[in-house]
Amino acid sequence: MLPTPSTIHVDFDRVYEPAEDSFLLLDTLSSTAETSFLKQRFSPSSRLANNDTLSPSPLVVEVGTGSGVVLAFLTAHAHSLFGRSDILTLGVDINQDACKASMQTVEETCRDVLHGGSNFSLLTLVNGDLASAIRPGTVDVLVFNPPYVPTFDVPHLPIVSKLTAANCTNENMRTTLDADSDMLSLSYAGGVDGMEVTNRLLEQLPSALNADRGIAYIMLCKQNNPEEVALRILQWGAEWMVDVVGRSGKQGGWEKLSILRICRGC
Repeated sequence: MLPTPSTIHVDFDRVYEPAEDSFLLLDTLSSTAETSFLKQRFSPSSRLANNDTLSPSPLVVEVGTGSGVVLAFLTAHAHSLFGRSDILTLGVDINQDACKASMQTVEETCRDVLHGGSNFSLLTLVNGDLASAIRPGTVDVLVFNPPYVPTFDVPHLPIVSKLTAANCTNENMRTTLDADSDMLSLSYAGGVDGMEVTNRLLEQLPSALNADRGIAYIMLCKQNNPEEVALRILQWGAEWMVDVVGRSGKQGGWEKLSILRICRGC
């Protein structure tokens, strides 16, 4: 079993704390079935469709990194998961504190797993909204643990200036606390059916993924109606396929979790 990255350094008042959903992603991505699939799909000796070029380094993107536990796991254990060490990883989060925390988690995990080596493949952490900052057609593996809890609405991003000693009034402190609360709620509040944010990502997915070998792993809960989501994706075209590759939670509980693997012709 591959070790889980430590997040002891993360301020969980500002960043989503790893929970059952995070660990389900780690277990699923490192399962025998899924590592076999990934190693075959991204074998260094394989060739791209309609192209004689050997398989280039895969770009693996996690959208919504939170603490960075998943991104660090993918980066540090690349060879075990993909059968190659030359993968490139990139993280995206709307929360700047999450980006900073994720960078530290990746660096510390790679230092520990790679025994002090600095030759790991994290490109950068992007403080941005979903896949909007990513060049179309470049993502080989996209991982998304979305805010999937059904809520009345999705919080809007507050605009809060940095506090200084001069403007650190009770009113400003209250505004900052509200902003921190909103940022944290963005990690779990999914709006109607818990799907408002996920639907936005799904709209971006066909253009974000590499047309030849791009795949996505999306976390859903029971209230998101994963069967309906899968049927909607299959309507994108005959080349699209959806498989449930991970499950967790009690059968009767609303937070029963599942992971969809989405790809073209896999």
